[in-house]
Amino acid sequence: MEYNTERTPLIIPEYGRHIQKLIQQATTIQDRTERNNVARALIAVMGNLNPHLRDVPDFQHKLWDQLFIMSDFKLDVDSPFEHPTRESVRVKPARLNYPQRHPKYRFYGNNILQMIEVCNSWEEGDLKNALKFAIANHMKKCFLNWNKESVEDEVIFEHLKELSGGKINLANYEEDLSAPKNFQRTKFQRKNNNKKQNNYSNNNNRRKKY
Repeated sequence: MEYNTERTPLIIPEYGRHIQKLIQQATTIQDRTERNNVARALIAVMGNLNPHLRDVPDFQHKLWDQLFIMSDFKLDVDSPFEHPTRESVRVKPARLNYPQRHPKYRFYGNNILQMIEVCNSWEEGDLKNALKFAIANHMKKCFLNWNKESVEDEVIFEHLKELSGGKINLANYEEDLSAPKNFQRTKFQRKNNNKKQNNYSNNNNRRKKY
C-alpha cells in the first residue's frame, strides 16, 4: 500500500494526483507531436473543472501556466501563450508603503488629521467655520467612545488647536459643541431603526404566500 506521506507533494492540489501524474508522464514522451496532443487533452480535462470559464482566453492562459507549473517547468510543448519560468512565477510582489502615522491622540483616528489638513487649506469663511465645528464635534464623539465619561469642550478645542498646529482655535467662539446625550440619542435612534427594519422583514416573512 502506498501512503500519501510517501508520495510526491501535489503542486496544485485542486487538480488531484491523477492529473499531476499524467503531466509528469507527458514530459517523458519523446515524440513532440504526440506530446502536444497529450498537452491539449490535459488542458481540456483541466478546463472541465470550470466549464463556464473553459473557453475564456484569460482562463486558457491560466490553464497553460498551471500545466507548466505542475510539470516543474519540464514540459516542452507548443503553447499558444508565452512559457512561464520558475523565476517569473516566484517573483515576490513589491512591498506596499503603508502610511505610517502615529498621532498623539490615537483615539481620534487618522481621518481627523486628514480633515484638519483639508480645513487648513480652505479660505476663511462660513463654510470653513462650519467644517471646524464639524471636526470638533466628531472629535468629541470619538473621545466619548474611548472615554465613557463626559468631556469639556475646552479639552476638545485644545486638542484641535494642537493637532492643527495652532491654525484652528475655537476657544474664541461662543458656539458650544453638541451635548453627549445627542450622540447617545443618535445611537439609540439607529438601534430603533434597525429593530423596526428587522420586525418589518420578519412580519413579511410570516405572511402567507399563495
